[in-house]
Amino acid sequence: MDIHDLAASATHEAFPLPPGAEEGYATTNGVRLHYVAAGELGRPLVLLLHGFPEFWYSWRHLIAPLAERFRVVAPDLRGYNLSEKPGGGYDLASLDADVAGLITAFGAERADVVAHDWGGVIAWDFAARWPDLPRRLVILNAPHLALYRREVWHPRQLRRSLYSVYFQVPWLPEWTLSRHDYASLRVLWNAVRRVSPEMTAEDVERYVVAMARPGALSAALAYYRTLTRRGLGGLAPGRRIEAPTLVLWGERDPALGIHLLDGLDRWVADLHIRRFPDAGHWLALQRPDDVAREVLAFLG
Repeated sequence: MDIHDLAASATHEAFPLPPGAEEGYATTNGVRLHYVAAGELGRPLVLLLHGFPEFWYSWRHLIAPLAERFRVVAPDLRGYNLSEKPGGGYDLASLDADVAGLITAFGAERADVVAHDWGGVIAWDFAARWPDLPRRLVILNAPHLALYRREVWHPRQLRRSLYSVYFQVPWLPEWTLSRHDYASLRVLWNAVRRVSPEMTAEDVERYVVAMARPGALSAALAYYRTLTRRGLGGLAPGRRIEAPTLVLWGERDPALGIHLLDGLDRWVADLHIRRFPDAGHWLALQRPDDVAREVLAFLG
């Protein structure tokens, strides 16, 4: 395995890094992933997994506080931003193996995993498929697939999930999301900006630039398409997650209803839930200080 190709590439538009952070590349599970890392080598490893349509930058407020105690790594997931964009490997088993390979690449036997949205879907599945690798989980607004499968056809969740149905259509979502210089993505991120205390117009443009990289949009949509094609049975029935798990949930999430928390203790042996009634889907951007406080307290 190739481990690290440090030295940030001079061929891409640089985004500002958190204090004390560096960026580099790691090859794992046959794919080259870009990452941003901070914290002293040898400390316990924490992986930060972003969602759609994001990249490592969504964790910028959490990296520095965590780096005071941990070795923190925030990768661009397969296909996103500066990570490699292969033609396949967007199934959960492959994405889980990407995470497992990152733990090995950074010289750790186990890791804490903090994850949001699609990163959280991966984290749920990873913790069940590779039970010896995650030490603790923190999940931000990401459904356990067993509960999502239960809820997805219920009217209260179905209308929230219609966008993912649209994403199954070939080529048309790419066209609509990228037309007029990615106007739809700007609408999305400007809406997030209105409820996020520290998000700027420059941040909005950084998200657009990351998703506008060649192949990134189709790769991001491939997560949805592959999951639907292979079905929602990502976790084997009865396979409980043993890693202590903290779920942080913004209750004003327009895409994921609070009913996705009902019955979660059946699937997680050691579960803690913290609800945010006045926050939505983008919890790490809306309530960065609260998220940092909760994560640090839980990871100890």
